[in-house]
Amino acid sequence: MAIWRPLLKRVFQAVTNESITTVIDLLRHGEVAGGKMYRGQLDDPLTERGWQQLRDTTVNKQAWQQIISSPLKRCADFASELGKTISLPVANKPEFKEISFGLWEGKTADELLESDESKIKQYWNDPVKTTPPQGENLLDFEKRIIHGWNNMVNEFQGKHVLMVSHAGVIRVILCHVLGMPLTELFKLDVGLAKASRIQIEHIENQNWPRLIFHGGEFI
Repeated sequence: MAIWRPLLKRVFQAVTNESITTVIDLLRHGEVAGGKMYRGQLDDPLTERGWQQLRDTTVNKQAWQQIISSPLKRCADFASELGKTISLPVANKPEFKEISFGLWEGKTADELLESDESKIKQYWNDPVKTTPPQGENLLDFEKRIIHGWNNMVNEFQGKHVLMVSHAGVIRVILCHVLGMPLTELFKLDVGLAKASRIQIEHIENQNWPRLIFHGGEFI
């Protein structure tokens, strides 16, 4: 801890004197038509319950200055409605699509345990070294997400942004912010229509992110 004290003191002094703060709220989509499955990039819409979950989570929360969304319907349709409701610009970013599960898309975990038990268990145990058949490698997925994340942080520096996306996307961002290895990805629970907040202090051309809350509600 002693090693970190001078650095923490410097950061604290910089924050209290001169810094820019960016706040990014991560919101997972609500319930999706077709039920629970490895959906990935299948473009299924929200159910009525899914719409209501998201409306309940965001009602009367109008501190945002920009909305960013995955282009898939379960995110983009709600982001568009919310943007019109609270008069905010909405930008769909393809880099924030969910990971592709390839041949596993549209199948449930139980179905995969019957048809591809060895492979799916390998994936659960080590998603970095195991890729779904014809799916997207997790390291490539991480590269795509973090590239989009860094661009978003730079583009909207000093603003309060709402990003509507997917469980996999949010897990990768949280691993990046917290310094967690991707092998621990599935230890992060990301519930439907649940929110997380990341606050970034921009100090002397460096970014200092902190997780403020995870899996909760907007206050």
